[in-house]
Amino acid sequence: MFEDVVVIRGGGDIATGICHKLHRSGFKVLILEIEKPTMVRRTVSFASAVYDCETVVEKVKSVKAYNTKDIYKIWNDDQIPVIVDPECKIIDEMKVDILVDATLAKRNLGMNRTMAPITIGVGPGFDAGEDVDVVIETNRGHDLGKLIFKGYAKVDTGIPGKILGYGKERVLRAPCHGIINNLSDIGDIIKKDQIIAYVDNEPVKASLDGILRGMIMHNSKVKKGLKIADIDPRGIKEYCFTISDKARSVAGGVLEAILYTKGSSKKIKTECE
Repeated sequence: MFEDVVVIRGGGDIATGICHKLHRSGFKVLILEIEKPTMVRRTVSFASAVYDCETVVEKVKSVKAYNTKDIYKIWNDDQIPVIVDPECKIIDEMKVDILVDATLAKRNLGMNRTMAPITIGVGPGFDAGEDVDVVIETNRGHDLGKLIFKGYAKVDTGIPGKILGYGKERVLRAPCHGIINNLSDIGDIIKKDQIIAYVDNEPVKASLDGILRGMIMHNSKVKKGLKIADIDPRGIKEYCFTISDKARSVAGGVLEAILYTKGSSKKIKTECE
């Protein structure tokens, strides 16, 4: 088993896929989150522990931590600690071997290669070889999960991957600024044009028949255009509560990047030339 400490910035569904795989591979994983994370796929996001104190995804539990003492106790219990630390101050308090930015912010929120012996950026916004050691491709298609040692991942298209021919229709966005009042929840079967929520007084209608795979937390403050729900036209309830194929592919890329980089720094240098 590895004793390396891996700090993951972000605890959404893609980051959770990464954390889950690294935890099961024997790494000590720590998740850093913001005070009020806005996950849509809450049932497969370890960041839900920020609100609920703990959450379980595919038999792995994440637990909210408040200090380094909590972190070590949670590790001793073979669980994943989640701490509110958007500025990544924890790296000044404890030894960190690997730092992964999986916030999917599509821009660099302060990552640089001096922050840890191994640094990895997930998705667009990071310059491999400059900002981080390795970038992981997150764009669906042939290169999903690919390791990039020089340059950037593909620019985000803003269009979700197609399921049964549906792409952008699968995602629902806030019609205005306000507080969301959910009428439906993750796992519910819904019909096209059904009102599943209100943002203040504005209704949010389902764009197609299917199952509600993701829904932002009830009473969240949202901005116009923010992604607030995800509809899966396949209608398979299990998919609402399990890690996605995309998250597993990206997670595999992160694990490969860690092992490859640990194996030989000369390999990284060669790839970047």
